[in-house]
Amino acid sequence: MIGSNTEAESLSVELEKYVDKGAEKRRPNLTHFRRMTSTNGTGSKIAVTKNIVAEHEQYTRGTLEEHQLGNDPIQNFSRWLEQAIAEKVREPEAVCVSTATPQGVVSSRMVLLRKVDDKGFVFYTNYDSRKGQEIAQNPHASMCFYWREMERQVRIVGKVEKLTTAESDEYFQTRPLQSRIGAWASPQSQVIDNRDELDHRVEEFSKKFGVENPNVDDHRVPVPPYWGGIRLVPDEVEFWQGRDNRLHDRFTYRRTDGGEWKRDRLAP
Repeated sequence: MIGSNTEAESLSVELEKYVDKGAEKRRPNLTHFRRMTSTNGTGSKIAVTKNIVAEHEQYTRGTLEEHQLGNDPIQNFSRWLEQAIAEKVREPEAVCVSTATPQGVVSSRMVLLRKVDDKGFVFYTNYDSRKGQEIAQNPHASMCFYWREMERQVRIVGKVEKLTTAESDEYFQTRPLQSRIGAWASPQSQVIDNRDELDHRVEEFSKKFGVENPNVDDHRVPVPPYWGGIRLVPDEVEFWQGRDNRLHDRFTYRRTDGGEWKRDRLAP
């Protein structure tokens, strides 16, 4: 049993877009790929990849010991994120968010983390999108960050809550003008006939808000009523450091009924 979350030092990490323009492009080694053909039951031939990567690279960047971790997993995450930024990890704020229907049908997608505070992890979305609708029906969700360059992963499980309209509007006004127009124009996750339909909606909303030149960001566009922030409040956070021979280091924090965090090492 270790430190109470309420005693955690307040922190707020605002995220911006990080672009590592000078980074060497990394491409997977495809020399181990073997391709065959098979039938799918209808007589049609399909390509089958066997032994996708026969000799996977070893993880040798570092180790993770208990003394390197603090009492609060959110503070640990903030330190790891700062290190990822310093190491020029490409899009360190990119995270896979998984939601589920009340029946347990899971869906996942990549989003951008926009804020970390002492309550949890914040991203923004269209509340009418698939993830928004699933969150409205089932508040349980998870996140997974993978920073390949550092051979690290962070997995977060918890419940979600909406940000206030004022909080969402404050962030919305920092977005580029075209992104604000796009939030109105895109009926996210709904079927559309073609790209022209989307482009036409962008033109319509640009006119509605009096935007004559989309390249001049001098207009205030209101936040859509169906758009805003989501905060994942963690009940479990796992830190993973890749090690050689698949004997990885894993530590998990679980929130107890009393609100404290309990830390344990997990077998790889």
